[in-house]
Amino acid sequence: MKDPYVKEAQAHNFRCRSAFKLLEIDSKHRILHPGSHVIDCGAAPGAWSQVAVEKVNSLGRNSSKPVGFVVGVDLLTISPLDGAVFLSNADITDSETQNKIISILPTGKADVILSDMAPNATGIRDLDHQRLADMCLSLLALSEKVLHPGGSFLCKLWDGSEIQLIRDQLRQRFQDVRTVKPKASRTDSAEIYLLAKLYRQIKS
Repeated sequence: MKDPYVKEAQAHNFRCRSAFKLLEIDSKHRILHPGSHVIDCGAAPGAWSQVAVEKVNSLGRNSSKPVGFVVGVDLLTISPLDGAVFLSNADITDSETQNKIISILPTGKADVILSDMAPNATGIRDLDHQRLADMCLSLLALSEKVLHPGGSFLCKLWDGSEIQLIRDQLRQRFQDVRTVKPKASRTDSAEIYLLAKLYRQIKS
């Protein structure tokens, strides 16, 4: 309760403090826009989806701006949220789940892929890093199926040996790739975020 972000989350009715990570990243890098279609990976408990719903106008509260769409996915159960469609107890890295997402998206395509997900930590740093890196690589494969040209990709990682590999793969597909660490990340946390903007499909 001494954490100021926990208090702020309660004051703003966010489901958890992680909402402020996405708010800060979006404030600086402008990845969520009215009318955008967003996939929130590892969405539980739903704080990032709460932010996305407001930013993309998925409830249509601003009648002068385009209406967006938010779909969230998690292995856990996610409580319903107005303005978002949730796939609970679903594995985002599974091809069946990915195909279901494509069928749910109004155009079959997304403008933004967000991921704040992480595996259950074993306490073995290298193993935990590798497992999260594998998740990010799976989402990168998903981006090739669903991202519109010009789309954005934001993925959490834990610091480690695979970061450069993932950066390199992102740079093959996106024009703008950078590492970000929002102030809302705990100072003792090894987490960083890789933000990739301006998606371009690789020519086969």
